[in-house]
Amino acid sequence: MILELGADAQEYGRAALRAFEAAGGDELVRRADADPASRDDLVGPVLRKLGAFDLNPRADADELEAAAALCRSAGYWTIPYPVAECLSAPADLDVDGLIVVDEHAPAGAVAGLSKRWAAVTLDGVRSAAVAQSQSRPALVADLTLTEISGADGAGDVALALVLPCWTLLGMLDRALDLTIAHVRLREQFGQPLASFQGVQFQLTDAEVERAGMDMLAKYALWSIATGRPEAVDDALALRAAATDAAEVVFRVCHQLHGAVGFCDETALSWLSRYSQPLRRLPWGLSGTRDRLVRRAGRTGLKGLYA
Repeated sequence: MILELGADAQEYGRAALRAFEAAGGDELVRRADADPASRDDLVGPVLRKLGAFDLNPRADADELEAAAALCRSAGYWTIPYPVAECLSAPADLDVDGLIVVDEHAPAGAVAGLSKRWAAVTLDGVRSAAVAQSQSRPALVADLTLTEISGADGAGDVALALVLPCWTLLGMLDRALDLTIAHVRLREQFGQPLASFQGVQFQLTDAEVERAGMDMLAKYALWSIATGRPEAVDDALALRAAATDAAEVVFRVCHQLHGAVGFCDETALSWLSRYSQPLRRLPWGLSGTRDRLVRRAGRTGLKGLYA
């Protein structure tokens, strides 16, 4: 078991970071938030130039790693586009992307996009999904589902759960980078905030959570690539860990930024806001844990998670 992305995937992720920054960086999410219908025009050309839509993460382990690296880079710059959902599109359906949904309240961050979506529940029930015109905050739209008869999506769930976690991981990377830069610059009592032990302890707690999620994300990716029968359990365990880590990291980052961290002039505010769909859809922390216990409660988790 090698829990590191390959060199090609890492370089692809770095190229994506540079491409997103050159395309506008933090301005992309501000512009998309003001005009959701512009999302495809803002981000689509960058993704096409990167060859994102040519990736086939289901068929090739190297392309799966590249897809994960791309999602992480998209999260780092809060790219207002469902990159993970598009990369999760099933090959046997004529759709542009796949969204894991809660069967009782299906929703996804796909407002303002004229694309064909499929949805899948944890039980593998697939449906055609249409986004309602009225959007919620962070470009979330409620979905109207029409079940696709005879379509088994059990093999779709793990990938469609894991890739969004890589997007969230990129957001945690950026949140910590922004906060470290802030406490090094900001002074109190004549010295940088970074020199205070209390600040250092808080940052250490946040980094431990982020680094742990990083390791689990790589393990879940390996689980999918090797076709482990426990891949969905591993994906749920990753989602639970990712949601928990995000709570800690964003709490610490907001505390150390102070009130300015909630102002739209700061990138942390946009990161925090646009992390909410990833943290709450299709389920929050308690909902994810409940489903994980139902699936693996009798036998327990295997491998790294055990």
